[in-house]
Amino acid sequence: MKIAVIGAGSWGTALGIVLADNGHEVQMYARRQEQVDEMNRKKTNENYLPGVELPENMKASISIKDVLEEVNTVLLVTPSKALRNVLEEMTPYLSEHTTLIHASKGIEPETYKRISEVIEEVVPEEKRRAVVVLSGPSHAEEVSLRKPTTVTVSSTDEKAAEYVQDLFINQHFRVYTNTDIIGVELGGALKNIIALGAGLSDGLGYGDNAKAALITRGLAEIVRLGTKMGANPLTFTGLAGLGDLVVTCTSVHSRNWRAGNLIGKGNKLEDVLENMGMVVEGVRTTKAAFHLAVREEVEMPITAQLYAVLFNDKDPKQAVDDLMQRGRTNEISYLTALLDDSSF
Repeated sequence: MKIAVIGAGSWGTALGIVLADNGHEVQMYARRQEQVDEMNRKKTNENYLPGVELPENMKASISIKDVLEEVNTVLLVTPSKALRNVLEEMTPYLSEHTTLIHASKGIEPETYKRISEVIEEVVPEEKRRAVVVLSGPSHAEEVSLRKPTTVTVSSTDEKAAEYVQDLFINQHFRVYTNTDIIGVELGGALKNIIALGAGLSDGLGYGDNAKAALITRGLAEIVRLGTKMGANPLTFTGLAGLGDLVVTCTSVHSRNWRAGNLIGKGNKLEDVLENMGMVVEGVRTTKAAFHLAVREEVEMPITAQLYAVLFNDKDPKQAVDDLMQRGRTNEISYLTALLDDSSF
């Protein structure tokens, strides 16, 4: 079938390749004419996926109207900061009862809303059949090379999730379903904070012990905030939780790890972001999660220290020292409380 992909960066292009491999006609929307020309004529997208050849059934256009023509399935892969504007631009051209899939891993700045909440707020009900989120441990560089990858899709509409599962699943790209859309979205967004911290720890030269501890205690923070916001804690043990957390904290493909690593080595945040060339969602998500934690009265010490480093010029080494010198506590007390809650 014909599927529109809104966003022609590395992740949007990689997912477009999966869909094209499955025989779908993929229509990519990009904002720059030179990128569109390259994708259509050379069948490459070198700025984002160097050395990768694009399938013939994958076309690009600078016209969002043309991309959405005769389409009832749309994949959104845009930074959280730009999402609302993109949705407002595309909504007039959407067909009725469109399935909207998003693979963006962030929280909208200022409103602190999850991506699916923003979509439901902007796109009228008659225009959307369902909203489905795709998340999990999946670097675009490896997906585009057809290396084995496993993700999960989630929606409040189980049939819609299964429909999206069928669109993407193939011998290289395995897809599970999960009904907990809150947990899947928050797991994908919040892990970027911990990946920044893991990169910062590596940049400071603190080694594997420190990074393992940061990942583990970072997961505890994700579970605490996620469950307070209505997620099922078991979701965070799965692909969109622990799986995505591990790969983002340990891979050189991770933008968030790379950004944290540069900050740990003494680079200024503004210089890091300027030189990265791609969006580092963890920076915005750190700010959003810090304020969410305050609002929800959830303890997130790693997030709080990262917030101080990124936005209050705190020395990274001092932030780590302050984490290590916190008061004594029990490792699994928060899990015990969750298990005592009969709603799970």
